[in-house]
Amino acid sequence: MTNLTIRRLDEALKHRLRLRAAQNGRSMEKEVRCLLAAGLSEDGPGPMLGPVAKPASPAGAAAAQAGALAGRRVLLIIGGGIAAYKGLDLIRRVRERGAEMRVILTYGAQQFVTPLAAGALAGERAYTDLFDQTTEFDVGHIRLARDTDLVAVAPATANLMAKMAAGLADDLASTVLLATDKPVLIAPAMNPQMWAHPATRRNLARLTADGVRVIGPNAGEMAERGEAGVGRMAEPGEIAGALERLLGAGMPHPLKGQRMIVTSGPTHEPIDPVRYIANRSSGKQGHAIAEAAARAGADVTLVSGPVAIADPPGVRVIKVESARAMLAAVEAALPADVGVFAAAVADWRVAEAGEQKIKKGTGSAPQLALVENPDILATVARHPTKRPRLVIGFAAETEHVIAHARAKLAAKGCDWILANDVSPRTGVMGGDANSVHLVSEGGVESWPRQPKAAVAQSLVERIAQALGPRQ
Repeated sequence: MTNLTIRRLDEALKHRLRLRAAQNGRSMEKEVRCLLAAGLSEDGPGPMLGPVAKPASPAGAAAAQAGALAGRRVLLIIGGGIAAYKGLDLIRRVRERGAEMRVILTYGAQQFVTPLAAGALAGERAYTDLFDQTTEFDVGHIRLARDTDLVAVAPATANLMAKMAAGLADDLASTVLLATDKPVLIAPAMNPQMWAHPATRRNLARLTADGVRVIGPNAGEMAERGEAGVGRMAEPGEIAGALERLLGAGMPHPLKGQRMIVTSGPTHEPIDPVRYIANRSSGKQGHAIAEAAARAGADVTLVSGPVAIADPPGVRVIKVESARAMLAAVEAALPADVGVFAAAVADWRVAEAGEQKIKKGTGSAPQLALVENPDILATVARHPTKRPRLVIGFAAETEHVIAHARAKLAAKGCDWILANDVSPRTGVMGGDANSVHLVSEGGVESWPRQPKAAVAQSLVERIAQALGPRQ
């Protein structure tokens, strides 16, 4: 049968075709053949690509962002370790950055995650078998190896690394790895004793000498009870950042040479050694801004309150608890060219935090005397000697969003305010999407609802425009 190559499809059509193929359990090429056969039958052309449901993932909206992964093709090989479950999160994070994904599951990986789960997240069927009759009629493993911009292996088990180092090709994953001429990034994951074994060290040295890039492993608790050490797979966010850096080599860096401070997350203001005042901020937006700025070449210091998300790659991170500690860290990081204050800093703290846990049972609730916390945004915006050239604040509001943002812009003395509606119905607090209004003296720009990574990318582009080339 003649090989079929598909090029230069409209992105919307390509997305619909990929979803249709996944729904029917076929490759995109096979789906096109079926559509052509149906369209050229004696019954005449029929409905070729009818409407399909929109994906639950916001990857479609993020594809418009100008990051290194936008519009690129990534082949992910998920190896057979307990960390295989993280591969599903990695698919989501890479697609949020606008990349197209294909996934290969080894036999071992299928014992931990299913092809259905991987295919649903990738938007295309997952590949498992070297001798799959639906793809190998036109040498599908070669197409997988070549029809991509980058190959990622996560987790890369000791067995898979050994195969790669020895050039073995006895299943789909190892055959594709031997046949590809694209950059390869591996994220090792295994027991610390396996990672430290001389055989694994020899295989790692062989792979790096062959040009394979490596991220991790990290130190921490293992899946096995009582086991800890170096061997944990790098977090999905770290791997996605490494993929961006690998594909972004040679891309323009509009913020190169600029120093930026970003604050993120909530602050925790102690009431006693057990309790504290806080808010619902997840830190996702601030961390995304720091990551996007680093990707654009900026020297970024991220001052983060307590969050449950990974540190962004390529960023200097200072972790704090309280508003006063955050202000001290920000002032220590000055001078800077840009300050982005995305943290949801608690407005008040308890005047005198208890040294011991406050006990109930007295018959009445304790009376807490509150005092105002320092205003980090206003302090930096009015700094007499070290004010950044561009100071940007956030206004998290539940009503009269733009009016309150305009008032905050005047009161704080900053240059821009990014205002958003954080009322519960929006799902912004803790969610993955955001809708912001950029408020400045020149007016208001209302941006559409989009993934927080896309908001970050848009903000970084506006910052680069405002600063102009570094002199």
